[in-house]
Amino acid sequence: MADYLYDGTFEGFLCCVYAHYYNEKATGIFQKEHYVPNLINKAYEVQTDATKAVKVYDAIEGKISKHDIKRVYRVFLSSIEDKEVKLLDYIVLGFKHGSKIRLLHGKSPVFDVQQIERKVSFEVHRLLGLIRFSVLQGDILYAPIEPDHDVCELLAEHFCDRFKNDPFIIHDKKRSKALIARNGDFYISEFTSFDLPAFSDDENEYQKLWKNYFEVIAIKERTNPRCQKNFMPIRYWKNLTEMNV
Repeated sequence: MADYLYDGTFEGFLCCVYAHYYNEKATGIFQKEHYVPNLINKAYEVQTDATKAVKVYDAIEGKISKHDIKRVYRVFLSSIEDKEVKLLDYIVLGFKHGSKIRLLHGKSPVFDVQQIERKVSFEVHRLLGLIRFSVLQGDILYAPIEPDHDVCELLAEHFCDRFKNDPFIIHDKKRSKALIARNGDFYISEFTSFDLPAFSDDENEYQKLWKNYFEVIAIKERTNPRCQKNFMPIRYWKNLTEMNV
């Protein structure tokens, strides 16, 4: 039995699953930079190996289902503590029951993973309506976000379809990374505010017009702060143009 340490990538995690089956059973799986050594468990650093990662990926897709490899990836993108162990338990159970695992709601590995996936999916759904773009020089659309989970990639399909002909950047400021897209293609890259072009000459005027529109359509007598906070939590407000009055 051993704790496995990996580099934080999905491929690295899959290599830890490989080590669980072909080396020692895992007592835990941790990102190397966050691991706190203890006197009880041995710890081994697992090197990311593309061949091993593909083998585990194909095994999950083939022996469980395509739906479940997508579920595993979405849960991996969460910021939930111990997500790696919860996923390992789910994968182990999935190899026993195949695609029927999604019906085993009473099993704790299934329940835990379903709950985490629901949180990630809900945040993606919420951000689709809350993301606000500004225009940078060069007619590049830019939107800063600070989500609870690492969801940039999960936003790509929607916005690449919406802005087929417009280059855009969705900047996850919390993780210093960004979804960068143009002509329907995208990639994820390290990114900071220092990499940004300046705002376009008209951007300030656009923001004033949007704030004015927001104020005009609002019916003050029907303002319900509690309801507003439920649909648009305060933690998102700093990146919403209409809330920065």
